[in-house]
Amino acid sequence: MELQKFLLGIGLAIVIVFCGASVYTHFVKAVPAPADHDTLYQVSTIDALMLGVYEGVQPVGELKNHGDFGIGTFEALDGEMIVLDGVVYQAKADGHIYVAADRQTTPFATVTHFSSDQAVTTDRPMNLSVFSSVMEDRLPTGNMVYAVRMHGTFPLMKVRAIPAQQEPYPTLAEASKNQSIYTYSDATGTIVGFYTPVFFKGVNVAGYHLHFLSDDHTTGGHILDFTVPADTTVEYDITPGFSMALPTSGDFTGVDLSQDLSADLAKIEK
Repeated sequence: MELQKFLLGIGLAIVIVFCGASVYTHFVKAVPAPADHDTLYQVSTIDALMLGVYEGVQPVGELKNHGDFGIGTFEALDGEMIVLDGVVYQAKADGHIYVAADRQTTPFATVTHFSSDQAVTTDRPMNLSVFSSVMEDRLPTGNMVYAVRMHGTFPLMKVRAIPAQQEPYPTLAEASKNQSIYTYSDATGTIVGFYTPVFFKGVNVAGYHLHFLSDDHTTGGHILDFTVPADTTVEYDITPGFSMALPTSGDFTGVDLSQDLSADLAKIEK
C-alpha cells in the first residue's frame, strides 16, 4: 500500500528521446518532479551494445545533467563507468580508475538522481548469485526499477573491465574474452547499480546490474562476484520514470535488434 501511494504521488513517466533530433514520445504524462529526480535516464540499449554498437553518442558532460548516480561504459567499450555523487569514473582494463572528462562519450549508460526510498539489511553473507535471488524476493515488487547502493567492506570483490575495441567492432561476447579480471579481499567502497524488471529484457540488464568503486578510487569495475557481509545496508531508490536517448545515425540504425540475446548476456554478466 505504501508503494502504491508513493507511485501515485509522483506519477509514472516513460519518455524516449532520439539523439540528434527533437523528438519526444510521451506514453503517460507525469506529475513533474524536480529535475526528473525519479527518472532512470538511459543512453541506447543493452542489446545494441551486445551486438557491437560502441560508438559514443552522448558526452559525459550531458549525461551528468540527467543524474548523479549510475553505470555504463565508454566509446569503443573502453572500460566500465561508475557515476557516484555526481562524478563519472572510468575503470579501465589496466586496473586503474580515472575521472572521466566531460568531452568523453558513452554508447550505453544509465543514470538517475539517487535518493534512498527504502533500506534493507542483509541477514547473512551472500555471493552475487544468492544476493540477486534473496534480495529480489525482498523488493516491494519485481515490476519496478530501483537504483541500488551499498557501502561497506566486502570480503571478496571480483570485477572486470574490457579494453578499448578497434573497428570493425566485435560483439560484446567476443570483446569480453579479452577482459581484465581483478579480485580483491576486504575491499572498502560503494556498490552502484540498478535492478530492472524482466520486461526490460533487451533494453537493459534484467535483474541486478552492479559496479564497484573503492573509497580510495584505486579499484573498481563491473561486478562478476562478491561477498556481501551480514548486516550490510542495501539502499533502494524507487525510480518509476524512464527516459531513453537513442542514436539517430551510425551502427545503431542498421543493427538487427529482433534477436533474443538474454542467454548470451547472462554469460557475459557472470
